[in-house]
Amino acid sequence: MPRFSRTLLAASITTALFVSEAHAEASLDKGVQDMPAFGQCQVLDPIDQCLVNVPAPKNAKDLPVNVNADNLQATNNNKATYSGNVVVTQGHKRITADNVTYHKKENVVVATGDVNFSDGQLKAVSDKATDNLNTNQFTLSNTKYNFLCEPGRGTAVYVSNSGKALYQIDDGSITSCPEGNDAWRLRASSIDINKNDEEATFYNPRFEIQNVPVFYLPYLVVPIGKTRKTGFLYPSVSYGSTNGFTTEVPIYWNLAPNYDLTTNIKNMQERGTQLDSKFRYLSTYGSGTINSEYLPSDKKYPDKGARWGVQYTHSGIFEQNWKFNIDYSKVSDIDYFSDLDSSIGTRSDGQLTQEAEATYRSNNWDASILARSFQILNSSSQPYKLLPQLSFNYYQPQLLKHLDFNSVSELSNFTTQQAGEPSATRLHVEPGITIPFSNTWGTWKTNLQLPMTYYYQHGWDSSIDSSTSDLKQNVTRVLPVFSSDAKVVLESNNKFLDEYTQTLEPEVKYVYIPDVNQDDIGLYDSTQLETDYDGLFRTRKYSGYDRYQGANQITYGATSRFFDDDYVERANIAFGQILYLNKGLRLDSTSGNESSFSAWALQGDFNYADDWFYHGNLQYDSEISTLQTASTYLEYRFDGGFIQSNYRYVNKDYISNNVSYDTDSITVDGISQAGLLGSYKLSRKWSATGQYFYDLTTDSNIEWVAGLKYTSDCWYIAFTYSNQVKSWNPSVSSYPNAVPEYENNFGINFGIIGFGTSVGSSSSATGLVDGASTSLSYTNPFFLNN
Repeated sequence: MPRFSRTLLAASITTALFVSEAHAEASLDKGVQDMPAFGQCQVLDPIDQCLVNVPAPKNAKDLPVNVNADNLQATNNNKATYSGNVVVTQGHKRITADNVTYHKKENVVVATGDVNFSDGQLKAVSDKATDNLNTNQFTLSNTKYNFLCEPGRGTAVYVSNSGKALYQIDDGSITSCPEGNDAWRLRASSIDINKNDEEATFYNPRFEIQNVPVFYLPYLVVPIGKTRKTGFLYPSVSYGSTNGFTTEVPIYWNLAPNYDLTTNIKNMQERGTQLDSKFRYLSTYGSGTINSEYLPSDKKYPDKGARWGVQYTHSGIFEQNWKFNIDYSKVSDIDYFSDLDSSIGTRSDGQLTQEAEATYRSNNWDASILARSFQILNSSSQPYKLLPQLSFNYYQPQLLKHLDFNSVSELSNFTTQQAGEPSATRLHVEPGITIPFSNTWGTWKTNLQLPMTYYYQHGWDSSIDSSTSDLKQNVTRVLPVFSSDAKVVLESNNKFLDEYTQTLEPEVKYVYIPDVNQDDIGLYDSTQLETDYDGLFRTRKYSGYDRYQGANQITYGATSRFFDDDYVERANIAFGQILYLNKGLRLDSTSGNESSFSAWALQGDFNYADDWFYHGNLQYDSEISTLQTASTYLEYRFDGGFIQSNYRYVNKDYISNNVSYDTDSITVDGISQAGLLGSYKLSRKWSATGQYFYDLTTDSNIEWVAGLKYTSDCWYIAFTYSNQVKSWNPSVSSYPNAVPEYENNFGINFGIIGFGTSVGSSSSATGLVDGASTSLSYTNPFFLNN
């Protein structure tokens, strides 16, 4: 039988079908070309289109209707029955069925037989569909449904629409797995889906894996979009030799658009229940985070009472000129990180910073106020608190054609709780001039600064600490600092290896600082700086203003770079050394060497075809043939992963000569550690990661961590195992009569994908392997400026 045209339908039906006569006739004349435009990249069947971003009229029930069918039967203008490939469209709604009956009196449409329904957000295949055109509400029976705009599908005995984007599902299920994959699903006696709020509310839900019930809840709210929602996040389970079985249940609280809270209930078999929280906020003054951890009673160490940790960080700019920074951390006891895993710090941390700073910046000057304190996590001496420090800096570039002027100044108040140590107030003013010259192939910069410092020191007791016997209450120090630095960039006319452009960049710097006895000044915020290649060209050897190391020296060095035809830097190598015109001012000497030359500093980077990467540096004292420090990283990257080997070394004499505390309790014979790290995607769904570190001075494993993750289309599970040195018995200083004590942990993290979630882990990983707490983290070996 020939298919009925819309013109024939209009002529045959004297009453409006689905709507008023005027609307129906207008619609039938216009045809389906009034439907919303479809995507141009891929043409989908109209019933499969997501129309959430297509504007719809407010009064959808008054929209015109389009109808196509093979057959039509009308009865006394009260009922019309369409049969054979019936297609009905009204706005975003579209129905296809074997039979469609319109009841004029009730203004209701009933579709039966292979019913397909879509409203632009949900598509359903049902035995029967009923659409009330007065209320624009519909019901579906024995339905399989799919969300059209995000992952999600399910089944239901009954589905109803009670609003524009409100759905009720009775005796139904929902899952984010694709068709044919029934890995997991949520079944419930009733499900309310709010597409506007992007959430689904389950009543009496049960979670099923492969159709097997796993757990039951009386009530559950699940996000079904990208909007943040309050609710439970995915739990994790782990086992460790220290904590026993541990379960973590995180809860997310969507408090407001500009702040939220995540709490984590962590139950440890051997320790008790700990409550962790992370509060985030965003304001006109910047953004910040407050982390807190609280264990009311530690069953393993009951004598330590309640154990807690807190961290507050803030950073922000206000009205362009003001900048604020806060970094405050504190824990209940010095063994906190050794005994407990924490997101606030790691077991290698020796202190926690507690500081706040506010800065006002203008074009030529800036001013700031800073307060700084520390919590020391060992029994060593206490560092100085800075309460407060006021700073003012002024800059005037190009004061004259080849003359820049700047001045830095600060007023600092240092206090300490260490018995016998002095407190001090320090006023420092340092004007300086710079004479710069530069062109396309070189630079020459000369600096002259005049640091002027006044100290008021009080409160020390030489009978407690003899190192304070030379201190004076009032000290004024004025000394000039002169430096002149020249650098030339030379480019070879010939290609290196017929492929790379090579440059040679020699640099020489002269520094003069008078050698002044400063034993009458305490050490408040000064420490010796690193003497790697970049450190060779520093004017000063100490941070802070308490010490100015006398200098009469020439630093010389060179850097050679290699560029490919796309001007990408593929490699460089740099080397340098200091010639001490007064060798008595040398700071980096190793035991037995009083040479006029410093150790050689070398460093290099390498990138071959964006597959092989290398970084290395070392300091070598050629006078006594001693390697002071070294580190090297070699990494190979390939499709699906990478593998890296690394090594780090520090000579013990070098450590002893450059730190002020006893190193025997920290290292036996310096530092000599090797590591191997890697990650590989075994297949589309399986991936593995791992890292291993070994200490060559004690011939022992430092740590090894391995992870295995499976990622399906709609769920994931990750396994991690770690074995780490926690302590030495009795102590590392007793080696080889000391043995390492290890902590073993096994963890499982799992979750579903979809409904606004993605693959992740509830643990705060500090290293390479997700979900495992590591003490030594991954380092990118390539630092060239690509």
